[in-house]
Amino acid sequence: MNTAQITILSRTQPHGNGSTALAPGTPAPDFALRSTPDQAVKLSEFRGRPVVLAFFPADWSPVCGDQMGLYNEMLSEFQQFDAELLGISVDGPWCHAAFSRDRKLHFPLLADFEPKGEVARLYGVYRPSDGTSERALFVIDAEGVIHWSYVSPVGVNPGAAGILSALEELQNKGESSET
Repeated sequence: MNTAQITILSRTQPHGNGSTALAPGTPAPDFALRSTPDQAVKLSEFRGRPVVLAFFPADWSPVCGDQMGLYNEMLSEFQQFDAELLGISVDGPWCHAAFSRDRKLHFPLLADFEPKGEVARLYGVYRPSDGTSERALFVIDAEGVIHWSYVSPVGVNPGAAGILSALEELQNKGESSET
């Protein structure tokens, strides 16, 4: 099964806890979440450029640490597409601050803490049985529309290939519309 087929299945079938991720072509729900105890980030602040939302279950778990570490290492590749990367979990801003400092992350981790999982619910990736989010990825285009989404099994690092492919598609789409 190729990546496109996997992605299509992930959009149309419920995941581990019955959640269904928002499909490509859907306007991305706007939100404002804390990036630090005294600062919030609003998705709409990034209109005009692509945004990668990386939902992950929890700080400090081995898979989440590996996934966020990988994205940190690949940050310059995301930036080549002028994309903003935002990590989101149900952990609080103090926990994110400690995790980010420990892992030397250079992108915001947003706290979907209270009401717990509200943004994950909006995107169809909340796991009510665990009280966490799915391990889900969304690439949002410059107009605020979901271009690509993928939900990985919760114990599997989804890597970055799908994100990079989606960003490249967006770039190519933009270049072809300019000609």
